Amino acid sequence: MKKDFLNISDLSKDEILQVIDYAVKLKKDKFQDQTLKGKSIGLIFMKPSTRTRLSFEVGVYQMGGQPLYITGSSTQLSRGEDIKDTARVMARYLDGVVIRTYSHNEIEQFAEYFDKPVINALTDYLHPCQILADLQTIYEKFGKLEGIKVAFVGDGNNVANTWLIAGGVVGFDVSVATPPEYEPSGKAVFEAVKHAEKTGAKINITNDPVEAVKNADVIYTDVWVSMGQEGEREKKEKFSGFQINKQLLNYASKDAIVMHCLPAHKGEEISEDIFEEFADVIFDEAENRLHSQKALMSFLFK
Repeated sequence: MKKDFLNISDLSKDEILQVIDYAVKLKKDKFQDQTLKGKSIGLIFMKPSTRTRLSFEVGVYQMGGQPLYITGSSTQLSRGEDIKDTARVMARYLDGVVIRTYSHNEIEQFAEYFDKPVINALTDYLHPCQILADLQTIYEKFGKLEGIKVAFVGDGNNVANTWLIAGGVVGFDVSVATPPEYEPSGKAVFEAVKHAEKTGAKINITNDPVEAVKNADVIYTDVWVSMGQEGEREKKEKFSGFQINKQLLNYASKDAIVMHCLPAHKGEEISEDIFEEFADVIFDEAENRLHSQKALMSFLFK
């Protein structure tokens, strides 16, 4: 039976740890896994991308496969073809699909009619490939995931949603601080809490960044205005006090690291001095998109 990766919870805790462990190994020898030899993987991008597109194109190539970059405007989807029809046609040509789009419902519908693995490269609801790379980075820095506290400060967006679910599944504490009215999705919180009941993770939603960051091992942020929300620039005024800076880091664990999924708007969600202080971590995190996604594709296609 085919296995998709639309949500971080599509993998069990043991499977996530298995993928991360393999990603660390793949980092040492980029051509050692040839699982995709002879396979063609469609990369469907409805949104602009730097890290996601490059990491998947290079990753598929390094694993012996053929990446096919497909923009939404270059398909009949742009002319109103049903998603399920596009999925059934592509299933006749492709061995797997990576999709970066807006609506999470669209990727779920595509996966229902595409009979091979589908990978969520970002939707407005979730960004599981990013968090998989982040988990690899945390594992490399701390040697573990359990017992870690992650504090997300900023907009309760797709990245925040995925962090909550990941904490619940794997079993580490996650505290998300956002301004009022910008909290994470209630659906994501509900799923995170449900998983946390089994793993013992603590899930916390607050409007106080100090509360979230207190004793945290990882402080994480993302842009305040996500792709597709550029018309909401006035909302930045509501994020005063939610910047990752030296003052806020005083409340974190003394060995805490700062992470950012990029691109960064320095001077907004993160001060430039803190970004540069933790630049090595942030760009390791970006590099790990390649390795963790290769490990994921190896898992899905074997």
